[in-house]
Amino acid sequence: MLMMLRVTASLGRAIQRSPRCGVSFVGTKAALGRARGGGRRELGPSCTVEPNREETFLFADYTDAGEEPKGADPPPPTVTTGSWRRPRAGAKSLDDRKKKAVHKIAGTADPEEPVCNSHCSGCGAVLHCTDAAVPGYLPGEKYKSLLLEGGLESATCQRCHLLRHHQKAVDLSVTKEEFRDTLRQVRQQRGLVLLVADLLDLPDSLIPDLPDLVGSDKNVVVLGNKIDAIPADSPDYLKRIRRRLAGYCEEAGYGARVTDVRLVSAKSGYGLEALISVLQRTWRYKGDVYLVGAANAGKSTLFNALLRSDYCKAKAVDVFGEATVSPFPGTTLNLLKFPIINPTGYRMLRRDRRLARADDGASPGRAEDPADIRRRGYLQGHVGRTFLPRVGRKTITFDPGALSFGEDDNDDGKRSATGKASSQLTYKELKYARWLFDTPGIAKEHDILDLLNEREVKAVVPRGALVPRTLTLKVGMCLYVGALARIDYLEGKSSCWFSVIANHQIPLHVCPVEKADAVYQKHAGRKLLGVPSGGAERMKNFPPLVPRDFQLEGRGRQEAAADILLSSAGWVAVTAREGQRPLLRVHGPAGVTFGLRTPPLLPGLAVLKRARRREDESPIETANISSNKENVY
Repeated sequence: MLMMLRVTASLGRAIQRSPRCGVSFVGTKAALGRARGGGRRELGPSCTVEPNREETFLFADYTDAGEEPKGADPPPPTVTTGSWRRPRAGAKSLDDRKKKAVHKIAGTADPEEPVCNSHCSGCGAVLHCTDAAVPGYLPGEKYKSLLLEGGLESATCQRCHLLRHHQKAVDLSVTKEEFRDTLRQVRQQRGLVLLVADLLDLPDSLIPDLPDLVGSDKNVVVLGNKIDAIPADSPDYLKRIRRRLAGYCEEAGYGARVTDVRLVSAKSGYGLEALISVLQRTWRYKGDVYLVGAANAGKSTLFNALLRSDYCKAKAVDVFGEATVSPFPGTTLNLLKFPIINPTGYRMLRRDRRLARADDGASPGRAEDPADIRRRGYLQGHVGRTFLPRVGRKTITFDPGALSFGEDDNDDGKRSATGKASSQLTYKELKYARWLFDTPGIAKEHDILDLLNEREVKAVVPRGALVPRTLTLKVGMCLYVGALARIDYLEGKSSCWFSVIANHQIPLHVCPVEKADAVYQKHAGRKLLGVPSGGAERMKNFPPLVPRDFQLEGRGRQEAAADILLSSAGWVAVTAREGQRPLLRVHGPAGVTFGLRTPPLLPGLAVLKRARRREDESPIETANISSNKENVY
């Protein structure tokens, strides 16, 4: 016991002598001594309490040294526990660390430099350094260095570089008619048209004058893209969507030239292996193939997926660059291409064996986890490769399929049309090749994306699977889809269900109709309504909302009455009781087309949402409404 007391006393004296173990509070002499960095320790109590002294608080983030009153004492430094440490030399302050890094565009233009014949591998524009507002621009310093090194053949322009690495869009002086003129080059060529339709924007994503642009003598295969982003409201929803897509093509005037309608996902790979097999067995090697569609339909993503598949020559995969993909309309500016492989009998046999082993051609699995659905989509596929180059240093490969016409591997020493070495693609391979072309997207008329800036486009364009958000509205209530659309429920006998299919970054808000104008005036451009963003200054340049009335015919709780189309922002499925005729007033920005789609694309969305809701929850609680608790009225 005596030994333990001695050890305790020794530890107590050591702690008292240690300068690192003092606890002092703001305003004490010990704290001020340590804050000044002095090595001498101030004597005095470790804590002083003055009951009659008023407490003072220091908010360092909001203190402006330039606004201190004259004669005021500087506030003492805040030192709570431990010893004070001098900041490192050159260390950044907290405010500097909070500032976001701004990407600076360097380089200057050189109008005197002649334009070369090389094209950007990302968008297809001709590379130059004369004017930054013209497609294909590269800074003069970068352009000249690549020209001397011979690297322009595989280079990308400044705009593609900013889109790929910084998600930054650059405004170019390109008109909508120039995109159409580029597509008209297909009229004189013999080939097959793969029309890519955006299933999230039907029927507006179909080009109305397609025969006039590509020619009326070409067969058309319609590909409904982004099927992985659409939820399943019934077991046979894929067949229903396929029938609806075929019907919209008939209404657009495509006629008998449509030979097939397929549902695919360029992002997840769903349906692509089956598409490749059909093209190789039907179209084979008869001519070129053209990817055609509206802007943001997913053509470039599909081009990149086919580039890494059995539809491209094995040796050309690393020669031809991938297309630039971004959520901004008009990314592709000119024709991009890669050579199609000749589907000889031996190659088809090898491909069929691979599909049988890996089960690539079977129906892909469905995602069940909600997090996995957000990331990968509802339908998941896989695109594999059968023909891989396996040439070693002392290995001689023999491919019986290469004996076909136009598949000669002899090198005659000439360079390819893309500027790559002829050891990769020979002159004869390029001369007799058939190509798959990615064409520029045709801009849609009266599109809501034309009114949005770079940040707002990212929030509106879907990048993954869309989870429906269902709300129940009574008569006299209105629904805001961001600040982009407003739906008023004016007349009806009972409540209706509104199922929103849109990007989850667009907030939803419900309020009474009589207070809707006040909500818009106060919160448009702010956090509650989300998109557009930028406050009152941003809304000055945004067109006002224009109303339009729709009368619907209820079909019961199991089937939606109609879809309210919100241009490229998605749609809202309205479900009403049978026999009910709800009157809706839809407000949209002036100059943007908001329409009605009957019958609806996914009529069972409201039933799907109610089945997932707990019994003790009300419909309004399950909806993803803005969580802002402030009084919005």
